[in-house]
Amino acid sequence: MVRPIDDILRTWRWPALALLASLFMLGAAHAFERFALLAPCPLCLRQREVYWAVVAMAITALVLWQYRQNPRFMFAINIMLGLVFLTGAVVAGYHAGVEYSWWPAPSGCGAALAVDVMALDLGAIDQPQAVASCETDPFGGRFGLSMAGWNMVASAVLSVISFKAAGVTFGARPMPALAE
Repeated sequence: MVRPIDDILRTWRWPALALLASLFMLGAAHAFERFALLAPCPLCLRQREVYWAVVAMAITALVLWQYRQNPRFMFAINIMLGLVFLTGAVVAGYHAGVEYSWWPAPSGCGAALAVDVMALDLGAIDQPQAVASCETDPFGGRFGLSMAGWNMVASAVLSVISFKAAGVTFGARPMPALAE
């Protein structure tokens, strides 16, 4: 008997859901930056790169799936998605460790740069004029975790689901096409 969740993970639907999850995470990060005025630090920007990689991979997978529905292809895509999300969990975990002072920040992630009010470019007033520090948690540790900590949890969960999808796909019967 095939469980409904296995049917979702076994088909093209998991890369589509991974795409939506990544777009949501990128949208949330940009919303915090734009509306809450939380300038991203270099490690925050590094965490976003992971989600952009998933967006590119998932779109490519969904397009290629239209030309050849092969369970081995979907297995490989799900493994790659799992590895990319796992990389995101590691990067976010490293950033959380820097915020909690478990280890030092990398070079370029020090204290925020001072803003020279006389040198501000008024034509770009809506653009950030300083670099945020990787060592502070602007989120305030909601529910015991920093933003990087929550991103680590989200990336780890998405990684586990991707690997589960690969396991369900491995040895699966032929899968339905995207148009179904």
